[in-house]
Parts: sequence; structure tokens; C-alpha cells
Amino acid sequence: MRTGLVCLMILCSLASKAGAAPPEVIIDPGGVPPEALQSIIGAVDAITRLAEDQDGGELTRLRRRAYEATLSALETQGYYSPTVTLEVGEDFAGETWDIIIEPGKLTHVDQVDLHFKGRVAEPEFTGRVAALKDQWPLNKDMPFINESWNRAKSTLLDDISRQDFYFARLTHTQATVRAADAQADLLVEVDSGPRVRLGEVQLVGLKRVPPKLIHRYVQYTPGDPYDQDLLDEWQQGLQATAFFRGAFVTLNQDESEQKVLPNGDVELPVRVQVSEAPARRVTTSIGVDSDHGLRLEGLYRQNVVFGQPVWIETGAGIDKNRERAFFDVHLPPTRSGYHDSVGVLYEHSDIEGLDNRRVGLGWKRHQQRKAAGDSRVEYETQWGLIAAHDKTRIAGAPGFEVPTLVGTWQWLRRDVDSKYDPREGHLLDFGVGAGVTLDKREPFYRSSLRAQQWWPVGDRDVLTLRAEVGKVWSNTDRLPQDFGYRTGGARSIRGYKYQSIGLPRGEAIVGAPALAVASVEYTHYFTDMLGMNFFVDAGDAAASFAAMDFALGYGVGMAVRTPAGPFFVDVAYGQRDKRLRLHFSLGIAF
Repeated sequence: MRTGLVCLMILCSLASKAGAAPPEVIIDPGGVPPEALQSIIGAVDAITRLAEDQDGGELTRLRRRAYEATLSALETQGYYSPTVTLEVGEDFAGETWDIIIEPGKLTHVDQVDLHFKGRVAEPEFTGRVAALKDQWPLNKDMPFINESWNRAKSTLLDDISRQDFYFARLTHTQATVRAADAQADLLVEVDSGPRVRLGEVQLVGLKRVPPKLIHRYVQYTPGDPYDQDLLDEWQQGLQATAFFRGAFVTLNQDESEQKVLPNGDVELPVRVQVSEAPARRVTTSIGVDSDHGLRLEGLYRQNVVFGQPVWIETGAGIDKNRERAFFDVHLPPTRSGYHDSVGVLYEHSDIEGLDNRRVGLGWKRHQQRKAAGDSRVEYETQWGLIAAHDKTRIAGAPGFEVPTLVGTWQWLRRDVDSKYDPREGHLLDFGVGAGVTLDKREPFYRSSLRAQQWWPVGDRDVLTLRAEVGKVWSNTDRLPQDFGYRTGGARSIRGYKYQSIGLPRGEAIVGAPALAVASVEYTHYFTDMLGMNFFVDAGDAAASFAAMDFALGYGVGMAVRTPAGPFFVDVAYGQRDKRLRLHFSLGIAF
């Protein structure tokens, strides 16, 4: 049964001089599947563009070309015995072409003959050849389509040349189509060439970075079999460091560098070419938001210190709530992707009557990795250990000093369509911590869970849900100020001051043992850039979950998409405080 008529109309403005307009083309596909029809439309379209202002003889030639292009397009989709009729007519706009297609039978694969020559044909690689044949993707009774045929040949060559046989090539390929039977016989001959082994490392482009950094990632014994996956892994490892702007790991094919071994194998040097990153970098930044006011930050970074493959980072920042200075030493990433750093920190904060000064020495390990295959899922894992001394003053209540040792672990799973402006997907963040006061050996523990989900609505709108819950267990009241929970502000419960919801103590708000926050938000975009959002936030930080009296905040705002993510300006009413507040923030997915 016919699928119906498809009308391909090519509309062009008339030329200023007299001449023929492009023909109107009507295609009757006759049951051709959509993929084949698209190929036909593309082929005919390219020809009809040439028809404007042509004389009669040239139009006759173009009609023949359109007919032949239709046949050729059908063949690429596996139809080798079609009947195609091109009928010429006229209407008020000019010439018309009616292309009527009877595709005939779709050609399927009958016989597949794969031949292997070279070193791979020796008994040592019998299993490898059997695996290559099993993995051949275009087998008997499968549709014979040109794209699939080309992809199958490319995949076979890639599979054999990525390991052991760097010089492998296709020496002969042939597809014999028996149009009357709608069958195709396939023949592919592969010459693997000699087996290739890895030679000595050749380093190109090193100036300041010591060679031992390269050898940290490029680890093998000369004479090991060639494996392209290993070269790719080494290259990715080098590119992930902060020491290079670019890194390329390849085999040196120069004939003068090749070494033929007694057994006929060929040894090729491993060429590592790098472009070093700048030795030093100084950056400054300025920002402003409703929670912290004006923020100023400065950062100095240096690659390679005293000839060692490490980089240092030191900087300072200040806003209305805190001052911070730090010095960190970063080690190069391990081959497993772990980033280790150690550093010292001084921080002073004064928020809601809680004044805290901290000095600390810490270690941090961070790993970021993608899920297998083409998945968009990303994972981040972070471990930390910090020894710190906190001096805490509480307005209207006794303060304290406490030395602590705290270990933390955090795991994040990110599955979103865009990291900085998500419309669809979700995030899940789980963390635990354990610490002890070093003077009195008092233990304390914490766990937290955050989740956020985005749903696209229509072409532009977004519905967002987020939630956070946390709990602290402690045998002491002298907790580090960042271990308890406080909430309120642009990124938590709008309608309330930053970290103004927690445990009252004296005239201050201190961290609470329990936290629960939830939010629902709908953003309607009038254009691709400008939108309006409606939201309801609720939550509390209290002595326990049972003691919570949820603070409610709700309101409206403006959303503006920027290269760094959506910028939100919100007006929220805090029901507990019975007042309106203005919040603005850059909405980046955590």
C-alpha cells in the first residue's frame, strides 16, 4: 500500500530577467521508508536548484539527472531493481515533475567472506580472527544499505588496527549485488601487516615540566604490544593535568625510527608532544549577590615549583560576611583520576551573631568521572581531612575555642542535559562526616542528602523540585561552626536573611542538629533569554525533626539566561518574618 504523496516544492524568487522558474517536484514514494525518501529528496533538491533560467535543452539534461539521482539514491538504501517514472507537466507557476517510484524488493545480505592476511593470519591469532568475524556487524539476511556497508568496513579496520596491528589496511572490498534475487555477496580482504610493539618514549615540547611527570602516566616496558586504547588513556591523563594546554600521544611512523625485530615485528617509538601551560597566572574577580553583598577575590597560581611536578595556588577573598586566605599545593592527578591537594586556611566569618575564626591544615582528594559509553551521567567523589582550631564568639552567650580533626566523604551523581542551565535531568548529592575534639576526645558525626530534579514543560518552560535533609549527632556543644545546619537565603529558603534560620543562642543563630528544606519552582520563558519564575520554599533547621516549625517563603522573580547559567532576581515573602525580601543569584547546578 502506498504511503501517500510527498510534495517537494522548491520556491525561488523570479530572476530579474526573463527565464524559467524551478520546477515543482511531486514525489510518490510508493512505500519507500522515510530514510530512503530523505535521501531521494536531498538528491533531487540539489538538481532542481540548477533549473532556474535554463533553456529547454539544459532542462532536458537536468530531468535525466534527476531521474538518475533518484535511482542512485534508491540503490544507496538497498533498492537495486526499482521502477522510476518522471512525468513532465505544467501548471500556472511553470513546469512540474512527477516522480513515481516502485522500489521493488529490498536487497539483503547473502554471503559474507572475510579474508585476513599478514601476521594476524598466523596460528597465534586464531582467536583474534574468530572474534573479528563474530563482531562483523553486517551479517546474512540483514538489509544491504550503503551506509551500513561502509560503517561495517570502517569498524572492522578500526577493531584490528587499534591493537597489535598499527599498519592494518583494507586491500580489497567488493559487494556483488544480484538485483534479480535482491541479494548481495560481500567480500573484504584485510592485510594486518606486521605486529607492532612500543619502542622508546620520545618527548617533544617539554621546557619547564620535568620528564618524570610524563612517565607518571606513560608507563610501559619497551617491547610491549601496541594498544591504541593505552595511548588514548595516557593522552587523556596528561591533558587532565594543569601543566599542559595540549598533549598528544602517538606512534612515530618515520621509517628511520622503525626497528625491525628478528621475528618480523616492528618497534615504533612512542611520541609524546606537549604544549606547556603558562608558568604563572594571576586572576582577580568581583561579584555581588543578595546573600554576601560585594565580593572581591584574588588568586595566584604557579605551575612547577622548585622543578617538581606540582602546582600551587594561593589567594584571598572578602565579602560582608567573611574574609578568607589560603595556600594549597596540588599534586598531579593519578592515573586513576584522583586529584590530591594539601593546604592551610585562615577564615573569619560573622553571620547572624555567630563570629568564628578558623585556622586549619587539610588534605583533599577529588575524583570526577563519566559513566560508561555515551552516557551523560557524571560522578564526583571527594574525600577530606582537616585539623582546625576554631575560636567562636556568640552574641549574648558564652563563646568557646575548640581544636578538631574532621574527616568527610561526599558523592555526587549528575544526570542533566546542561551543566549550567539544565532543563531536564536530576542531581543527587550524599555526604557524611565524622570528627573529634582534640582536647576532650568528644566525637561528632553528620550526614546529608540533597536532590534536585528538572522537568521540561513545552519548548521553553521548566519545573524544578529540590530537597535537602541533614542530621548531626554529637556529644559536645563545641561544634565547628560549619558542622551544624543553618539555612535561609537565595539558594535555600527565600524570603529570609542568609543563614538566619537555625538554633537561637543568646542573640545569635547557631548551627542546628537537623535540617529539612524543600522547594518547587516553575519558570516560564517569554523568549529564549528572558523568563519569569514562581516558587514556594519551605524548611527549618532545628534541634530535631520533630521540633521543626517550617518557615514558608514564596514569591515571583525574573530569570535571565547568561553564558554562566540563569540569573535570578526574586521577590519573596517570608511568612515567619512577615516581610518581603529581594534575592538575586546565579543558578548553577550543584
